[in-house]
Amino acid sequence: MKMRAVKVAVRACALALLLVVLALSVAWGSEGGGGVLVAPLTGTVGVQMEEFVQQAVRRAAQEGRDVLVFQLDTPGGLVESMRGIVQSILASPVPVVVWVPGGGRAASAGAFIVQAAHVAAMAPGTNIGAAHPVSAGGEDLGENDMSKKVLNDLRAQIRSVAQLRGRNQVDAQLMVDESLSLTAQEALERRVVDLIAADVPSLLAALDGRRVKLDSARTVTIRLRPGAPTERMEMTLQERLIQFVSSPEVAYMLLSGGLLAIFFEVMTPGGFVLGTTGALMLLLGGIGLKMLPFSWAGVLLLGAGIAVMVGDLLVGGMGILSVLGLGVFCLGGLFLFQAPGGELLRFSLSAVAGAAVTLGGCFVLFAVLVFRGMRRRVTTGERGMIGLEAVAVTTITPEGGRVRCHGELWRARTEGGTMPVGSSSVVAAMEGITLVVRPGTPAGEED
Repeated sequence: MKMRAVKVAVRACALALLLVVLALSVAWGSEGGGGVLVAPLTGTVGVQMEEFVQQAVRRAAQEGRDVLVFQLDTPGGLVESMRGIVQSILASPVPVVVWVPGGGRAASAGAFIVQAAHVAAMAPGTNIGAAHPVSAGGEDLGENDMSKKVLNDLRAQIRSVAQLRGRNQVDAQLMVDESLSLTAQEALERRVVDLIAADVPSLLAALDGRRVKLDSARTVTIRLRPGAPTERMEMTLQERLIQFVSSPEVAYMLLSGGLLAIFFEVMTPGGFVLGTTGALMLLLGGIGLKMLPFSWAGVLLLGAGIAVMVGDLLVGGMGILSVLGLGVFCLGGLFLFQAPGGELLRFSLSAVAGAAVTLGGCFVLFAVLVFRGMRRRVTTGERGMIGLEAVAVTTITPEGGRVRCHGELWRARTEGGTMPVGSSSVVAAMEGITLVVRPGTPAGEED
């Protein structure tokens, strides 16, 4: 009887312990999940940003986050990458908030990303819009059929996502049609965005209790528990480097600087620092080009422009070819990103102007140095001996003798006549290791 009571007691304790463990595991699981994941999106909208958004959406879903916040600051970017980001946001099982932080902007492709968010937010002092497609140089696409297709496609897409999120479709389309740009307050008043928040804490406070429509069949309410964890998801160093060099201005400057550094190495051989630096810059610029829609015609024009300037400098030209080469170099910069897919990519013409001025200044400096070198008297080799003073050590005849020149004893002969010991003469020519001298004083030493 006692043994049976002991068994019952042991089983009861085991059951109680199991219930405690289950309760703790449930509590642990509820504390480990949920919360907010914040991911910054800064720079050009491109392949690297698209991949980062996909990673953030997957992580937020796997960790059961309550909300995913993208902190957006972009001047624009690639159409295809923008579409990929929009698709990832639309398919997210976790509510996605796109927030433009203070001092940031959601320009061009960024306007589409903001409209795709379940909740669109901006900080005071920010702006959104200017999504009209242009060429990489900033000019309008024109009136051809392909341009009309691109424009109509972008119009339909921004209207579609604005309608899905219940926002102002008219002003959304005006961002594409007329490059409409709005401040945060104007965007809120015209229902282009949903709320204004100065920082992350105020943003989260405004999100708590807000109902959002994840898809056509599911509407959820965002619930943020007090003390819920807020974690940032940053790009890795490699991802940040790729994101940096995928900016069109950075890629262009790296290519230009790399070509210029290699040119300096060729003009002033003997070291390896400039050559190695130039090769590294070209490599990084190539990585950036791989992430951007570029034209090989632009790359070839860049190389041809520098080649023409180098050739002009090497042959001692008058500078006409250098001016032509500089013009070809600038033309290459304008054509470099003239390729389909970059209609929402903003490329600053000031980058082309800055690179052209720098390159032109360097070539002018080299031309001046070369010109001065051509005028400077040669002081080494056979040509350097001509015109130096020679003092007769023995009697010098047309058959031979010895002179002291440049601190050394030389065989010498005269062009005609005889020169006594101690007489001064000038080196007129050099025949092998024999100096041909004539009476006189070197130029610049006359009284």
